[in-house]
Amino acid sequence: MSHDEDRGFLKGIKLSAFLDVYQEWHAFVEGFCEVLCPWPARYRPSEELLNDLKGDHHYYVFGRAMGVIAWLIIAKIIQEAFF
Repeated sequence: MSHDEDRGFLKGIKLSAFLDVYQEWHAFVEGFCEVLCPWPARYRPSEELLNDLKGDHHYYVFGRAMGVIAWLIIAKIIQEAFF
């Protein structure tokens, strides 16, 4: 059995291409920080950021999902530490 056959539904997806350019990281970090940071932004997004978010929206959404998971982890740590 080849390596590609072992990957099941990931067959044909190049994991080395995941978050391999700054635009993808930019979109991911923006989404993550939007959720993790509880106050509204104090600036207007630049054209570069807006283009990164539009071009790599799935990374932005993934970043937001990771922000939610981070909040769940933080809440669990607080619960364990204080209750």
